[in-house]
Amino acid sequence: MPPDVPTLVEGIRSGKRAAVSQAITLVESSRPQHRALARELLTELSDESGGGDVVRVGISGVPGVGKSTFIESLGSRLTAAGHRVGVLAVDPSSVRTGGSVLGDKTRMGRLASDPNAFIRPSPSAGTLGGVARATVQAMAVLEAASYDVVLVETVGVGQSEVTVAGMVDTFLFLTLARTGDQLQGIKKGILEIADVIAVNKADGDREGEARVAARDLAGALRMVRGMAEWAPPVVTCSGLTDVGVDDLWDRVLAHREHLGTDGLARKRAEQQLDFTWAMVREELDQRLRHSPAVRAVREEIRAAVLAGDLPATVAADRILAAYDSVPSGGSPTPED
Repeated sequence: MPPDVPTLVEGIRSGKRAAVSQAITLVESSRPQHRALARELLTELSDESGGGDVVRVGISGVPGVGKSTFIESLGSRLTAAGHRVGVLAVDPSSVRTGGSVLGDKTRMGRLASDPNAFIRPSPSAGTLGGVARATVQAMAVLEAASYDVVLVETVGVGQSEVTVAGMVDTFLFLTLARTGDQLQGIKKGILEIADVIAVNKADGDREGEARVAARDLAGALRMVRGMAEWAPPVVTCSGLTDVGVDDLWDRVLAHREHLGTDGLARKRAEQQLDFTWAMVREELDQRLRHSPAVRAVREEIRAAVLAGDLPATVAADRILAAYDSVPSGGSPTPED
């Protein structure tokens, strides 16, 4: 049975966790009828989401950097200060099932049991377009449920970081000492999009190494960013011992203050425009995949390309010609 949108809206506005969870499941779904219901739901919630008082932070870092430990430490401190914290963890997806592989609720047990926190591992479903649509819409649900801090954790590999940076106010990059992340960050362009950088696990014998790494990263930033208007601070912290976590959050708020009310509004408006086109591209991709005209020629073209009888450019033209042969491009076939 499809979810009842008015009931979901009422539950979300009342802050009911079950309703929030069900709504996020709905907006993550790729089924055509669920997508229509998700649009109806988000339209109803539009007045409650996107407020300037909500703090949106993207958090990334290489595997093993301690993102979950750091987020649990930060989230617990924020809820203790009276905030309601939502965590969206963009996980790698199973190639076969498209489901979440990582279990953030088990890795953030203390925060997961906090009544003022909500943690949701979200599968990326193998496409960045899916990440953008599902995550942005899940953020809207959390904000409508009065979560005033939304943390979006990325898996820390490749283009997903850029995708998440385009949907948050401040992008935080976590790194470690002696991992080569200084050079890796430059290669991947992370230093070009990071607003705040922190060397994590700066505890015990590693504190000195962390400070050296922070100094090296600050030097690398000067080369990459030059005399930019905002100079991303590089700090040290330890999610395990809570050292430096408050200072790091102050840096996030300082970046937000630097943006100002007008700057934040402009940034979010530009993100909405980018998201609009991302939605259009994903919808066109779905329509192409479900077009009966395309389905009719798909196997023939596939066999010809694999046999070497048909160049990719010609094959692409034939697929598009089949799609265009139907006035509407072929409507998606309803799925159960």
